Amino acid sequence: MSIAWNVFTPWSALSGGIMIGAAAAMLILLNGKVAGISGILAGILKPLTSDSAWRFTFIVGLMAAPLIYSLFAPLPLLQIDASVGRLLLAGLLVGIGTRYGSGCTSGHGVCGLSRLSLRSLVATLTFMGFGFITVFVTRHLLAI
Repeated sequence: MSIAWNVFTPWSALSGGIMIGAAAAMLILLNGKVAGISGILAGILKPLTSDSAWRFTFIVGLMAAPLIYSLFAPLPLLQIDASVGRLLLAGLLVGIGTRYGSGCTSGHGVCGLSRLSLRSLVATLTFMGFGFITVFVTRHLLAI
């Protein structure tokens, strides 16, 4: 593995992280809701009448963000080195994992850690650890 230092973008990564943190902080401070994407999406799929509007708005904002970004800078090239079947399997496994883990990386990693939640720390370490293991096994042991 090598890092392409000519496309390393620490300032845009930092600004993106600040915006994610600010959005998560605003959502919990102003609305009392955690910015966990799996929970927000699950609330749309199984809606409560008084709870749907902010969830829908949040998801629309996630989808609109790249379009707004493209007005100011070119979008990065998208390259996915996996088959459709592998992507569907990965999405299914992530969905199952978020149900068993009571949330996703955004809910636990961004919001839970900022609230000093021990459960979120364990969940985030588990997500990251298994991600590292998966990459190592698929790239180095199986050479996929």
